[in-house]
Amino acid sequence: MTLFDSPDFEGHEGVHAFFDEKTGLKSIIAVHSTARGPAAGGCRMWDYSSAEAAVTDALRLSKGMSYKNAMADLDFGGGKAVIIGDARSQKTPELFEAFGRAVESLDGRYWTAEDVGVSPADLVATRRTTRYVAGLEGHAAASGDPSPVTAEGVFRGVRLCVQRALNRDLNGVTVAIQGVGHVGAYLAEKLHAAGARLIIADVNQQALDEVAAKTGARIVSTDAIFDVEADVFAPCALGGAISTTTLPRLKVKVIAGGANNQLADKTIGQAVFDRGILYAPDYVINGGGIINVAGEIRALEANTAFDPAWVATKLDRLAQTLGEVLDHSLVDKRPANLVADEIARTRIAAARA
Repeated sequence: MTLFDSPDFEGHEGVHAFFDEKTGLKSIIAVHSTARGPAAGGCRMWDYSSAEAAVTDALRLSKGMSYKNAMADLDFGGGKAVIIGDARSQKTPELFEAFGRAVESLDGRYWTAEDVGVSPADLVATRRTTRYVAGLEGHAAASGDPSPVTAEGVFRGVRLCVQRALNRDLNGVTVAIQGVGHVGAYLAEKLHAAGARLIIADVNQQALDEVAAKTGARIVSTDAIFDVEADVFAPCALGGAISTTTLPRLKVKVIAGGANNQLADKTIGQAVFDRGILYAPDYVINGGGIINVAGEIRALEANTAFDPAWVATKLDRLAQTLGEVLDHSLVDKRPANLVADEIARTRIAAARA
């Protein structure tokens, strides 16, 4: 199968492969769209099983960023970078400097930030070789770690979905969180403060223990999380959590979480809808982080200080947009993911026109 035949290729403007022999960098940067502005999206480091798997991930994630930025009403298009490698053992400052040179070669068409396997500390090295980096500290435009803002947006989305599906607030609601990394951990704390009961799963035992100590969450295995009795399933790990295999095991009324690409494929959205489960499209509910990053890029370009009030306004609007998607889904009797896709594509097409 060629790149253009891939089911995940959707009019991408550019898919760039970079190799640096000295540092061992193997990276793919996919630019889906710059219709609304320069492509913005994080960099993920993962030990992919093949180069084809890395390209597929970059294609899916970059398209998702185009849709996410459009739904968050940001003047940015969508892009994503992946680095092939083990984030636990293969990171070096030199590798991230080489990645910076790759980003720089795109001449501002793509802005990078942290994602799974990559920390703001890693990107300090990237910033030495390109200016197109957001999410760092130490300057007036700095926005800091976007994870808490992502979690805040997801928390608001979960609360909205529970109100719609269960006609109640979060107090006493049981939420099963798959993945308690940065976003999942912050989300757990917010849900706990609102009175929710938590069940958590992750491959990282230390992260589980820390979240459980703070929130009283019950820990289950990464497989058992699909079978627990809960009101809400919150996917906050890698993509593809909702599949033809896992969906029948869920006993929830709401699926709302921070992960990207939560549906294993497009057909799953219809199956979720047919089961009467309220689904918050991932790239709508988890847009808080990119809003935070966009605020920093906006300040960097204008040579001004970061404006938290601008971010807060965008977060408020994001929650309203999620509500509109859910309303259209109910009225039109269509899956929420298809409704969101249609709105996002319309916004991108309008900008292109």
